[in-house]
Amino acid sequence: MKKIYSKILSWLPIFTILAIGAYLRLYKISLYMTFLGDEGRDVLIVKRMIVDGKWTLLGPTASVGGFFMGPIYYYFMAPFLWLWNFSPVGPAVMVALFGIATIGLVYGVGKRMFGTETGLVASGLYALSPLVISYSRSSWNPNIVPFFGILLFFFLWDVVASNHWRRVFWIGIILGIGLQLHYTFLALFVVAAIWFLLYGRNRSHIKHYSAGMTGFLIGFFPFLAFEVRHGFMNMRSIMLFVFEGKDTGFSLSHFFTNIGDVYFRLFGRFLLRIPEKGAFGNLPNIDKTLFISTTWILGLSAICIVIGFYVWKRYWNDTFSFDAKRAARFSFGFTLLFLWLVVILVFFGFYKKSIYDYYFGIMYFFPFYIIGLLYNMLYFQGRMWRGVGYGIVTGLVLYNWLGMPFRFEPNNQLGQVERIAEDVINNTDGKPFNFALISGGNSDHAYRYFFELWGRSPITIENAVLDPVRQTVTDQLLIVCEDISCQPLGNSLWEVAGFGRAEIEKEWYVSVVKLYKLIPYQERDQTL
Repeated sequence: MKKIYSKILSWLPIFTILAIGAYLRLYKISLYMTFLGDEGRDVLIVKRMIVDGKWTLLGPTASVGGFFMGPIYYYFMAPFLWLWNFSPVGPAVMVALFGIATIGLVYGVGKRMFGTETGLVASGLYALSPLVISYSRSSWNPNIVPFFGILLFFFLWDVVASNHWRRVFWIGIILGIGLQLHYTFLALFVVAAIWFLLYGRNRSHIKHYSAGMTGFLIGFFPFLAFEVRHGFMNMRSIMLFVFEGKDTGFSLSHFFTNIGDVYFRLFGRFLLRIPEKGAFGNLPNIDKTLFISTTWILGLSAICIVIGFYVWKRYWNDTFSFDAKRAARFSFGFTLLFLWLVVILVFFGFYKKSIYDYYFGIMYFFPFYIIGLLYNMLYFQGRMWRGVGYGIVTGLVLYNWLGMPFRFEPNNQLGQVERIAEDVINNTDGKPFNFALISGGNSDHAYRYFFELWGRSPITIENAVLDPVRQTVTDQLLIVCEDISCQPLGNSLWEVAGFGRAEIEKEWYVSVVKLYKLIPYQERDQTL
C-alpha cells in the first residue's frame, strides 16, 4: 500500500502540471480562438475533403517565397472537424491537445536527460507561458510544430544515448511531417546531420540511415506525390528562395543582429512575456529598460551558469553527482541542446525578413530547459543556492500566471463571423447573391465557410472572357466592411467592380462590422 501511495505522490506533480496546462488551453476555447481568413480557408478545404471527397496533396501557402507547404495539417484536422460536426472549434481543440501532449513530452524528455527536477520545472513553466498558451488555442499549422520539435529532440538523443538506432526510422517520419508543417524544420535537418556526423559514423549504421530515409519518404509522402506529379515545382521554388532569393543570405551586421534578437526573444517573449515590438515601443523608457536588462541578465547568466557548471563537473570535478550511465545521458542531452540552439541561431541569422514568434516552434522548449537546468544545478549546491533556485522559479510562475491570455474579455471571433454570415444570408431573400469582403488584409474564407456549410454559397463573378453574358452577376451584392473607411461604391476590389455600376439598397451594422446590400444601378427619369 505504501508503494502505491509513494507512486501516486511521485506522479502528482506532473499530473497537476498537465491538469493546469489542459485548463489553460481548453478553457472557453471557442470564445478566445482565432478565426479569420486563414482559419476559414483551412476548414473550407478540410470540409470539402470530408464531404465532397476532394482530397488534396497541397497544403497552405507559405508566408514568404510564393511556395506551398504539405497537406499533412489538413489530414490532422479532418477527424476533429468531423467529430465536432464541422464546427471550427474541433481543429482548435486538436491543437490544444497537441499542446497538452507537448507539456508531457517536455517533462518526460527533461526527466530522462537531465533529471526529475529539470523536467518538472521546464514542463511547469512551459505549461504557464502565456505566449505558448496563445499559440495552443487556435487551429494553425505552425501551432503543432513544438510537439514534433521536442519529439525529434528526444529521438535524436535516444538513438545515441540509449543505442536505439532502429528509431532512426521514426526520426525520418518526424522530419517528413515537420517539413510539411513549416519550413523552419529545414534547420532541424542540419541538426540531425551534424548529430549523426558526431556520433553515428559507424558503417553498421548505414542500414538505419536507409530506414530513416524510408521514414522520411513516408512522412513526406502526400506532398512528395504532388511534387512528383508537378515536376517538383515547390522544391525548385524553395531552392531559389534559399540560395538566390533576396530574403536570405549573409550580411555581417544583419547576421549578428538577428542572432541577438532571436536569443533575446527566446527568453523575453517566452519566459518574461515582453510585449510585441509595436506595443513594446510604446512603453515608458523605464519599463523598456527594465524588460531589456532583466531579459539579458536572466538569459545570459542562466546559460553561462549552466555551461560553466557542466564544464566544471565534466572536466574539472571529474564526475557528475550520479552514476556513469546517467552522466552519459546527461552529457548527450546537454550537447544536443546546445547544438540545437547554435544551428537554429545561425539559420535565423541568414534570414533577412521579419522573424515571427511562431517561427520559434522548433525550439520552444529551449529556454524552459535552461531554467530547469539552472534550478537543478542550484538545488544541489546547498540550502542558500536552493533558495535562489526556488525564488527564480516561483517568481516566473507567479509572473506568468498574471499574464494569462484570457484574463481579458473574449473577442469571440468565431461567433462574430458566424453571426455576420447568418445576417448576410437573412438579407438575400433566399435568392442567389454575390459576396465581397472589404478589409485591410483579411480574406473572406471564414464567411464563405459558413455559406458553404449552410448550402448557400454566393455566386462567384467571372471575368468577361469566361462569362461574356454576365450570368454570374446576380441582382444583389452583399458586402461586409471590416475597414473603417470602407467605401463600397466604386471600390476597385474585383468582387465589387465586377458587379458593375450599383447603388446601395441597405446598410446596417452587425457586431463590429458594417454590411451593405447593393443592387444594379437604376436609371431614373430626371424630367419634372
